[in-house]
Amino acid sequence: MLQFFRKSFGSKLGLGLAMAFLGLIALAFAAGDISNVGNFGGVAGGDRAATVGKARVDTVDLERAVSSAVENLRREQPTITMREFIAQGGFDQVVRNVIDLAAITEFGRKHGVLVGDRLIDSEIAKLPDVQGPDGKVSDQLYQAFLSQRQLTDAQLRRELRQSLLARQLLINADLGIAVPNDLAMRYAAVVTERRTGAIGLLPAALFAPKTVPSESELATWYAANQGDYLRPERRVIRYATFTDAVLKTVPAPTEAEIAARYNANRAKYEASESRRISQLILPTEAAAKAALTEAAGKSLDAVAATKGLSVAKLAPLTQRALASQSSQAVADAAFAAPQGKVLGPIRAPLGWVLVRVDAIEGKAGKTLDQARAELVAELAVEKRRAALTDFSAGIEDEFDNGSTLGDVAKELGLTLTETAPLLADGRVFGQEGATAPADLARVISTAFAMEGEGQPQLAEIEPGKRFVVFDVAQIAPAAPPPLAEVRAQALAEYQLAKGNIAAKAAAQKVEAMVRKGTDLGTALDSLGLPLPPVDRIDMPREQIQAMGQQTPPPLAMLFAIAKGQVKLMGAPRNRGWYVVKVNEVIPGKVEANDARLPDFRRTIAQVTAQEYSQALRAAMRNDVGVKRNEPAIDGSKSRLRGN
Repeated sequence: MLQFFRKSFGSKLGLGLAMAFLGLIALAFAAGDISNVGNFGGVAGGDRAATVGKARVDTVDLERAVSSAVENLRREQPTITMREFIAQGGFDQVVRNVIDLAAITEFGRKHGVLVGDRLIDSEIAKLPDVQGPDGKVSDQLYQAFLSQRQLTDAQLRRELRQSLLARQLLINADLGIAVPNDLAMRYAAVVTERRTGAIGLLPAALFAPKTVPSESELATWYAANQGDYLRPERRVIRYATFTDAVLKTVPAPTEAEIAARYNANRAKYEASESRRISQLILPTEAAAKAALTEAAGKSLDAVAATKGLSVAKLAPLTQRALASQSSQAVADAAFAAPQGKVLGPIRAPLGWVLVRVDAIEGKAGKTLDQARAELVAELAVEKRRAALTDFSAGIEDEFDNGSTLGDVAKELGLTLTETAPLLADGRVFGQEGATAPADLARVISTAFAMEGEGQPQLAEIEPGKRFVVFDVAQIAPAAPPPLAEVRAQALAEYQLAKGNIAAKAAAQKVEAMVRKGTDLGTALDSLGLPLPPVDRIDMPREQIQAMGQQTPPPLAMLFAIAKGQVKLMGAPRNRGWYVVKVNEVIPGKVEANDARLPDFRRTIAQVTAQEYSQALRAAMRNDVGVKRNEPAIDGSKSRLRGN
């Protein structure tokens, strides 16, 4: 299992899939791509991919989850296709994740683990896209959030409930994991080891044939290797922007509306008084009386200092707020006293209190006429916002009823603009450094999720102020270009491919000589070719780990094979062959007080927690019972592959 995680996290695809499941549990999807997750445990229709306890996983939900995983992965690898994703095992991993989430949900339901509505409300309130200027949930923004992701409130809440439940049940997998020091030291000895060895390269170019292939030979080779020339999917977006200026007339607030708002918020406009308070708390009444006597000749702060205490300074509080924070008796006394007077002792929950009124701050009340301007401005903003919401809903209704983007643009007096062909990450295809217009930043992912051309939508650029109507004018699917467009490159690659075959044969010959004890440099010299010099390695493993994903593959292999072993490794894209030989493996020496040991223990604990999580998920599957419908799953894979 350890090897599984190491291999999985070692590739972008594996890491993406692992993080997809962890992110699902951590609610990351709620702020971004939740609409693509689907109703994992529902009964939304379609063929049944699996039965999980009393629930089901439908193929429509499964295919939606796979599509979402591919779209997320394209943020890191824009050229990846669904076929490549499936070929690399992505589909099978998503199937396992979807079934696991359904099993976790069923396990919680079976054993009475519930997620309350208030917890779901709190998670919704954390979403940045639904928060208004005051930091609270705006109903308008919330509805726009749901609309943009093609969700209902019930669907969002269901997905949040499932993911919160998964987080509750799986969080225990990594609690209390203790790694013995001896185990950490043994791991540290491997991590801190040093290796010596040699790496030789046989470039394919040195073995490439001198003769040029015929056109038919080149065409046959290109047809078999078109995947190496694949151009990513491109889409042309047609769009027009507009502002809230489209609202020509918005009704002014009526007198009745102004009066109703004033009455609904009457407490806000009533006169109020708040006070800044200093208080000194003492343990007994006698001590408090003595301190009060001392305060007649010195400040309350000085009295407190002589007793090793401090005076608490309270921010401006109303009488009600002070009563809830201290006691009703303290509040009554403080609001009956003049400024500067020290009062007490007064009984309070924590002891006996001396109180000083530091400042009195009053707020005059406002009559309806005095508050009118404020109320009118507030209501006008709300009416304009409501009018915009209705206006946007009207445009969406027109789209739903068959109106085209051109129809709406003409109606609004807008000029449509087309982008250059765009990639899924917003870059312009074939133009280095060029990107999509900033106005489209929030809609590109939506445009690439559309199933076809001419499906107009409305989106906000700046909430409540600027909007965009758009559709996809042209879709160029991921495909290789015609041979004529890349003939020079294909010819060079063809020659290298032929040379790579000869280079491999030569590398195997060198490998056999080194296995018999010949020095790698001597074995390479025997070929009589101007090969690159042998790279002699003497390096600690920690240096390799510091390189991360930038580690050259042959160097990584040198630290993966045993002492004395010789291995061959093909260079990417038929560029040649490496011969890797390990000479010495020198174990690291780590003392019991080495400062790095805590980090080593944490690393082992993290990997162990991942394995425990896998085991817990397997136990939940066994507990609720899972039956996979392999023909339906294979059918989904076939449809996604495009067969």
